[in-house]
Amino acid sequence: MRNTNLKTLMFMALCCDLGLLAKKLISPAANVITDSLHIPGGISTSFSLMFLVIAASLVSFPGCAAVMGTVQSVLALCLGMTGSMGILAPIGYILPGVMIDLIMSVCQRLSGSHESGILLSSAAASLTASLTANLIVFRLRGIVLLLYLLISATSGSLCGLLAQRVTARLKCIFLQEGFY
Repeated sequence: MRNTNLKTLMFMALCCDLGLLAKKLISPAANVITDSLHIPGGISTSFSLMFLVIAASLVSFPGCAAVMGTVQSVLALCLGMTGSMGILAPIGYILPGVMIDLIMSVCQRLSGSHESGILLSSAAASLTASLTANLIVFRLRGIVLLLYLLISATSGSLCGLLAQRVTARLKCIFLQEGFY
């Protein structure tokens, strides 16, 4: 992180803010779907995590998503956006960031690029966030938990596909503007 330039740090901060803003904006529409199924969220969280995945795939230092998840958790606490997790909300922000970093690292070692891990890390981060919320708050079991996790994984995968497209476009800009 010591060698990271100001442009990159500003991009990471923007992704943290966009993640929180996106979650607030998309939650009402996502709640229509989840309320009809009588399950907790997961869709808006997947969309929010997409910004961490985008940043982690473009910024090349280890622990990027975990650092951003930590920043998001502090911002969420300060802005009162903790949802049903309350004071334990930082766990729900940091663990998905750790999962993103872990999968990005494994994919980087196996294939030589972060692009191969975008979809997988997005789905895994969404599942991690849902499992964390379930352990802390919801305590769902059986079919309801399975449905909750399937919706979370599906929305995480769809957001991962969107993240792949956004990352491909931003990579050209990053190269032109000297982010790397």
